[in-house]
Amino acid sequence: MQGTVSRYDSETFSGAVLTDRGVELHFTVHAVADTPVRHLRVGQRVRLETTGSGEGLSITKVDFITEL
Repeated sequence: MQGTVSRYDSETFSGAVLTDRGVELHFTVHAVADTPVRHLRVGQRVRLETTGSGEGLSITKVDFITEL
């Protein structure tokens, strides 16, 4: 899944992403812990790994889009 960063706190490494389906999902430092992500900016496109569905959908990993 892909989305656009809608909020990011560089002190806590947490924020929110607006998915392409218009759903805002929040993420914590754990979603970027094992990735090269050290800073994100609002409007940046990212790749997401998620778990669950519907109201239980949550982000497990936020990473940069590396495909051209």
